[in-house]
Amino acid sequence: MKDHRYDASNIKILGGVEAVRKRPDMYIGDRSSAGLHHLVYEVLDNSIDEAMAGFCDNVTIRIHADGSCTVEDNGRGIPVEKHKEAKTSALEVVLTKLHAGGKFDSESYKVAGGLHGVGVSVVNALSEWLEADVYRGGIHYHFECFRGARKGAVKKIGTTDKRGTKIAFKPDEEIFGDTEFDYDTILKRIREMAYLNGGLKISFRDDRADKKAAFKFDDGIRAFVKHLNEGKETLHKDVIYLGREDTEARLGCEVAMQYNDGYTENVLVFANNICNI
Repeated sequence: MKDHRYDASNIKILGGVEAVRKRPDMYIGDRSSAGLHHLVYEVLDNSIDEAMAGFCDNVTIRIHADGSCTVEDNGRGIPVEKHKEAKTSALEVVLTKLHAGGKFDSESYKVAGGLHGVGVSVVNALSEWLEADVYRGGIHYHFECFRGARKGAVKKIGTTDKRGTKIAFKPDEEIFGDTEFDYDTILKRIREMAYLNGGLKISFRDDRADKKAAFKFDDGIRAFVKHLNEGKETLHKDVIYLGREDTEARLGCEVAMQYNDGYTENVLVFANNICNI
């Protein structure tokens, strides 16, 4: 007869990383291709947020031959100083603790696409390995994790003239049945981000097939509308554009439109780079 005892020994306490690895669907939607690519988007969104804050104008994404992914920007770099509450480097906190990040502080980011503080820590939890290189204050820092757990403390590598953050990770085959990134899926996403963040350059390279692309649209969403109308007969040459920003209310809005001779409409709405329609 089975032992149906239920006592304190049956109560399991899952830390942040353990909880994510146990129930990844709660954090990335599912473990299919959509969930896999969500890992890339979460890291990319951090770089985009730096651009939206005015501290970054160059982002690079690279898929390596071993199936790992690297996202690098020239932003301020994730803080590495000792976190007062956690008593460890802020970089370690951001990468290993859920609901930790600069997006909760309105002074650090006026506008951001990721506000839940679980993005890059979830990527770390669901990766076989993750490495972070931070170039901040003239110093190069390095931090490594294995399946969400740190392999050691944040290390000082040396001095540098660079600034920014580089995150490299490899999705864990224990979590995902298929860990192969799709070039076209990522390409579509980064093109969209480049349109929505005028002046930001996003470069993409896939070493597996020797493919590469780069996007930079100084006209922002006006260029996006022209792209959507490619191959169609437009009713007027110039894209109609309206834009306004209220710094006190921390609110900005842009609208771009161009009519064509079609009978169907194509309306896209984004809030903080997140598509709503």
